[in-house]
Amino acid sequence: MAKTSPGKFMREVRAEVSKVVWPTRAETIQTAIMVLIMTTILAIFFLGVDTVFSGIVQWLLSLAG
Repeated sequence: MAKTSPGKFMREVRAEVSKVVWPTRAETIQTAIMVLIMTTILAIFFLGVDTVFSGIVQWLLSLAG
């Protein structure tokens, strides 16, 4: 593997970074809100599933005990 000089490496990095399309502030806020909404929905869903399974396990244990 050929070695690259630090100067060439920095030029290549700068060229690649210039190709990056950074999101706008509005896009970042919108994405953050969507993440919070989906996280909340999934948390409620898994709370429900956990509650149902906990009830089933408690019922089965009461039959055995």
